[in-house]
Amino acid sequence: MLKLNGIDELVARVGADLGTTEWYDVTQDRITAFARDTDDFERIHLDPERGREAGFGGTIAHGLFTLSLGPKFLYEIFEMTGHSLGLNYGFDTVRFLNPVRVGSRIRMTARLLDARPIDGGYRFTIRQTFQIEGHDKAACVADAVVAYFH
Repeated sequence: MLKLNGIDELVARVGADLGTTEWYDVTQDRITAFARDTDDFERIHLDPERGREAGFGGTIAHGLFTLSLGPKFLYEIFEMTGHSLGLNYGFDTVRFLNPVRVGSRIRMTARLLDARPIDGGYRFTIRQTFQIEGHDKAACVADAVVAYFH
């Protein structure tokens, strides 16, 4: 895990890879819990027969399930100290490129693309690439924006 003390240490890493997480198991229980928590009961996520009919070979994770792992994965990649507050600022782009089938394992790589001053701190753009074990094509690529304040 990368340990950073203060915003300046993160600013100095613009253009660099921040790291890669461990593999994470995508289980039907996790997909079902996400469906329940978000009231998104699309059958391709919950009914293996519907997933097969749709050409996925079974159920697949919600795209937003994959994207929602971003903060968890960032906590695995780096730890920031020496700031007063860190906030999810949003996303510049998000693309879901490859379905994540139940039973898959995914991980995330993070690359720091940009740092821009804002009142009281900086906003950082971090390219989050969610990889599926055994696949060349990523599940999701998202440019997350995170703000850290002095």
